[in-house]
Amino acid sequence: MAVFRSDPCGIICIVVTYAAVFYADYVVVRHLAIPNMTSTLWGAFHVVLFNIVVFLLTLAHLRAVLSDPGIVPLPANNIDFSDVRAAGKRKLSEKEGEDWTVCARCDAYRPPRAHHCKICRRCIRRMDHHCPWINNCVGELNQKFFIQFLFYTGLACCYALVLVIISWVLECSGSGCQIDHQGRQTRIVHSVILTVEAILFGLFVSAIMCDQLSAIFTDETAVEQIQKRSRERERPRKPKMALLAEVFGRGNSLLWLCPCQAAPDPQTISNPQEYDV
Repeated sequence: MAVFRSDPCGIICIVVTYAAVFYADYVVVRHLAIPNMTSTLWGAFHVVLFNIVVFLLTLAHLRAVLSDPGIVPLPANNIDFSDVRAAGKRKLSEKEGEDWTVCARCDAYRPPRAHHCKICRRCIRRMDHHCPWINNCVGELNQKFFIQFLFYTGLACCYALVLVIISWVLECSGSGCQIDHQGRQTRIVHSVILTVEAILFGLFVSAIMCDQLSAIFTDETAVEQIQKRSRERERPRKPKMALLAEVFGRGNSLLWLCPCQAAPDPQTISNPQEYDV
């Protein structure tokens, strides 16, 4: 199910993201590869390879933006939770493994580890946080695409910095050079802007990537870290590969970074229980 939020902040962040990505692609192709590497096949190689990274980055971002993060379905009929509210509790059971709760905003049952997002106005399964850069929550079903987006963004930043260095090392000179003085000045300006952009975005996504991997390996989302709920009851420890498989799917690990893969099946992640009203 495709989703899209009408949050102004999220929409602005998406526009900024694509403006930065396509500007970097323009500088790499127009001012770095073509003027300095046209005499060999390396120019075409770097142009094709960088655009492949940009394509995978864009595809992963679109899937993170439009994918259902794990929205908890609303019941078909209204449910009276007055007795639960009167008791002053939201947890339905104290038994281990049965910590279903009642969401006061959605007026619906909420499965374990689900949290309500004020921006999406729905409960999200295993919600980590709401990210304005994808205008969506990072949850059980789209965290895979979010991490792929971070990975390819970091890769594009590193690749752009390498190409800036190569373009200066292989700068054309002499009578055969077709770059005039104005062209050199233009390339300097674009190279400086691209370098600053690549460093800032590269450090930013690296920090978020480390945070996401830490959340996966500790089996604790950002919301749970803040609320300290996961410490109420010890969970069985799982191998790191098993925790990664819960996010990226049970398929071949070599395909975990491919944004063309389907989203993880909720039934293979946490075996959600269904309820009828």
